[in-house]
Amino acid sequence: MRKKPNWIKATMMAAVALVAVAFLNAPAKADAAAAEATYKAKCAMCHGPDGKGETPTGKTMKAGDFASEAVQKMSDADLTDAISKGKGKMPAYKTLTPDQVKDLVAYVRAFGKKK
Repeated sequence: MRKKPNWIKATMMAAVALVAVAFLNAPAKADAAAAEATYKAKCAMCHGPDGKGETPTGKTMKAGDFASEAVQKMSDADLTDAISKGKGKMPAYKTLTPDQVKDLVAYVRAFGKKK
C-alpha cells in the first residue's frame, strides 16, 4: 500500500473538520410537523386548534390565548416551565423531551405571528 503525501492528508483532515464545524454549528430548527402533532395531542383539547383557549375545556380551565400579548411577552424559559412543570390548572408534561418542549415553545410563538 502506498503512503499518501502529507498535503492529501492535510486536505482530507481540513475537509472533515469543515464538515464537522458546519454540522455542529447548524441552527437547531423546530420540527414543525412534530410540534403540531404534540400540540394536537397535548394542548389542543384546552387551547383549541387556533390557540385561543375557547374550547369547552379551555373555558372551564381558563386556558390562555397563545396569541395574547401576555403569553407572547413570556420568556422562552417561562413557557418552557409552564409546559414542563404546569401552571395554574394546566398539568405538567414531564414525559416530553427537551426538544419536544422547545418545539412547542416555537409553536406557541407562531400563534402570536398569526394575529
